[in-house]
Amino acid sequence: MDMNIAEKTRNDVKEIVMKALGQLVAEGKLPAEPLPPFTVEQPADSSHGDYSCNAALASAKVFHKNPRETAAMIAETADLDGTPFTRVETAGPGFINFYLDPKWFSEMVNAVIESDSEYGKTDLGKGKRVLVEFVSANPTGPMHIGNARGGAIGDCLSSVLEYAGYYVEREFYVNDAGNQVNKFGLSLDIRYKQLFGSSEEMPEDSYHGQDIIDHAKAFADKYGDKYMSVSEEERRKALVDYALPLNIKGLEDDLLKYRIKYDTWFRESSLHESGKVTEIVQMLKDKGVTYEKEGAVWFKAAEFGDDQDRVLVRANGVPTYFVPDIAYHYNKLVTRGFDKAIDILGADHHGYIARMKAALTALGVDADRLDIVIMQMVRLVRDGEVVKLSKRSGKAITLATLLDEIPMDAARFFFNLRDPDTHLEFDLDLAVKENKNNPAYYVQYAHARICRMLGKFAEEGITVGDVKPETLSYTDEAELALIRKLAAFPDTINDAAESYNPSRITRYAYELAEVFHKFYDSCKIKGESEGVVHSRLALCAAVKTVIKNLLDLLKVDAPEKM
Repeated sequence: MDMNIAEKTRNDVKEIVMKALGQLVAEGKLPAEPLPPFTVEQPADSSHGDYSCNAALASAKVFHKNPRETAAMIAETADLDGTPFTRVETAGPGFINFYLDPKWFSEMVNAVIESDSEYGKTDLGKGKRVLVEFVSANPTGPMHIGNARGGAIGDCLSSVLEYAGYYVEREFYVNDAGNQVNKFGLSLDIRYKQLFGSSEEMPEDSYHGQDIIDHAKAFADKYGDKYMSVSEEERRKALVDYALPLNIKGLEDDLLKYRIKYDTWFRESSLHESGKVTEIVQMLKDKGVTYEKEGAVWFKAAEFGDDQDRVLVRANGVPTYFVPDIAYHYNKLVTRGFDKAIDILGADHHGYIARMKAALTALGVDADRLDIVIMQMVRLVRDGEVVKLSKRSGKAITLATLLDEIPMDAARFFFNLRDPDTHLEFDLDLAVKENKNNPAYYVQYAHARICRMLGKFAEEGITVGDVKPETLSYTDEAELALIRKLAAFPDTINDAAESYNPSRITRYAYELAEVFHKFYDSCKIKGESEGVVHSRLALCAAVKTVIKNLLDLLKVDAPEKM
């Protein structure tokens, strides 16, 4: 269902302008030249019209005319019959400004109320299949704060894409193979042996965390010294087979607590076990895009846009981590046939983009079907100082410890406050405050304020359900500003979906709450005439609907009381 009334109205402007230009050309008043693209926008200042068009400025060169003169001709010729506009004027260097019929505002409010939870949804994606992979934290340890930001961004972006008419699946890529798992096995092995008298020291680059000690102890409690007498290979495999599933389950539990549910947990090991890793190397060889040097197999990545060639298989016959990654992306786009794969990755993955796109291109896959969102670092701040330790536990702040310290709603909202490619300063003090400075609280308070007010009127027997759409009327500038903001919701969804930037949603939610609070403070409801009461109650109900839809999309609660 596409309820983008703002887009329809913009198209009405374009149609009016194109018809007027067609008439002016037919009358010989303008030359028959192809018209360059022009824009239709909502001016920040409503005194410049509800919609403004730059067609006269855009066509100055092709018409060889002063834009102000062209604008005047278009305005004079424009036929507004059957359109939502009552008048058209020219301004400045050649802008054409359109003013809406007051009925448009009433219809807008009614459309939001009628659409209810569907309002804001668009058909931008037309059902295309998108796979969003995000977090994919190393399962050898707990999730850090960067993963927390990636989780909020990836999950919210997935919801935005669903709202915009895409079919979306969420995926976690489990790195349960390769060097990190070998290091995990080594670390567990040494800790296990230490429990039975071994004096072997932990290598500097092994995992020294308490979680490794706890796993080794739990394993020993279960099996005793049984594994001290088997081969190192068998012992490490047993330890990894015991501890890794527990870690993965821990990741899943933490993410569910964080309101993230994945459709698929895709295991890297499945690519190795199915032979897909060696198969992808053979495919690249068959394409003639590899060569051997010093016993290693290299990919001619530089021929496909990367800054250098890349090793696929080391001289010892072990594939580099790059090979399973190629196999994984080939699986996403070819084997499973997603139209688009989106990866949310940390700032240290910049070089990864050209490398992966080069490999896909070499395999005959359209690399534009892979999009990578690079996410910058997070700094946690308390009392104006950067913090790394939890106030409660004194340990490094992980996703789990963060959620012990701040409300879940604040975490989901705050991690989406900035564009993904900008650094985020997460203010731990602000996240727990219950005032207008806390953006999550501010938006939730707007929802609760409306619920309380609608409840009071319902006690007096006045409900929005009794309001007849044809009786709605809006003239106050605070009312009109609020309705214009409601109209912008579907556009905001499309904008966030196209730019892969869910912070557009939190920003819009905050701005809507701000415009609502201004309206609430300046437009009385109680004691006004019946028509005004009904109209303003309906408007409040429409705002409540949109805030609820926004908060649902962000997976943030929409409280009815605060």
